Amino acid sequence: MKTTIDIEDRLAREARRAARRRGTTLRALVEEGLRLVLEQPQARRPAKPFRLVTFRGRGTQPGIEEGDWDTLRGPLYEGRVG
Repeated sequence: MKTTIDIEDRLAREARRAARRRGTTLRALVEEGLRLVLEQPQARRPAKPFRLVTFRGRGTQPGIEEGDWDTLRGPLYEGRVG
């Protein structure tokens, strides 16, 4: 398949020199690099640090029981349409 890619000028020059030193073509060098990258397991992104957010107060409002969705739903969606 024929395709066009933009490569930073300096990197392209280095790649051409590396290909000449190896006695190969830029195309073969790029294909080899892509194969190497695609064969490696995908690197996992480090998890973002978790920041606990707390509020001052004395717990839930009167009449709201913690963990009881039926009593939470009403005040949460009060006044919303659809």
